[in-house]
Amino acid sequence: MDVILTLAGAGLIALALKDIFETLFHPSGKGVLGKSIARSVWRGTHWLHRRGSESEPMYVGALAYVLVLATWTALLVFGWALIFLPHLPDGYIFTGGLDPSEHDSLADALYISLVNLTSLGYGDISPEGTLLRILGPVETLFGLGLLTASISWLVSIHGALTRREALAHEVHLLREAEQRLDEPLARAEPELLGRMLSSFTTQTITVRRDLVHLPITHYFESAEDRRVRDELRGFLREMIEQAGKEESPVALRLQAEMLEQALDDFEGTLAESV
Repeated sequence: MDVILTLAGAGLIALALKDIFETLFHPSGKGVLGKSIARSVWRGTHWLHRRGSESEPMYVGALAYVLVLATWTALLVFGWALIFLPHLPDGYIFTGGLDPSEHDSLADALYISLVNLTSLGYGDISPEGTLLRILGPVETLFGLGLLTASISWLVSIHGALTRREALAHEVHLLREAEQRLDEPLARAEPELLGRMLSSFTTQTITVRRDLVHLPITHYFESAEDRRVRDELRGFLREMIEQAGKEESPVALRLQAEMLEQALDDFEGTLAESV
């Protein structure tokens, strides 16, 4: 039984580490557990919204982020608790009047695991054996690593959202300028139009790569954000149509074709994220 508990605990720890690595460091963001949680939260929130809930699904991303981190933490805590459980109470020294015979349950193992993971070090229950004295600080390192990873992930998400919003805002400003000046883009100099198309192509590719590496960023949008984004993509399609006419210079048509392919790739990635 002790061996089974230890193996089960090691399995939970391995599952958490695998998902953390694939979510944060894999170039395609293939953390299956994190993706599943985010997608479930998104679908559940939209189901409630369709049934008349007043809450707009604009906080889905933040909620999914918190739940994924909570799941990783729970896996590590339970995993280490299962490893410590077979050693209770004989492998530990109890102070403060604690009766060892009353502290050999899973709850006590979870308490020890939480204390280790958060590096609190109350000292009321201390490991006695050499192996347990080593495993305690090792779990603390896991906790510090999880904290660092969560902050790094949040910073990466913020950067991706900033780049996406910058692209949307630039397209919006261009559309507004065209309407205010009543000067269609088709009349712009081919060189200027080509530079704009090139810039939008680069930014679209970057935003798509952010979405591939950080799929959770897809859920940091409200329904209104998605409506505006679709309108702006439609405006870019109009630019492509104007620049891709047969009478346009070859270089301009090539830029238009590149932007169209970049938009197609981005929309395909969006479809896969839902």
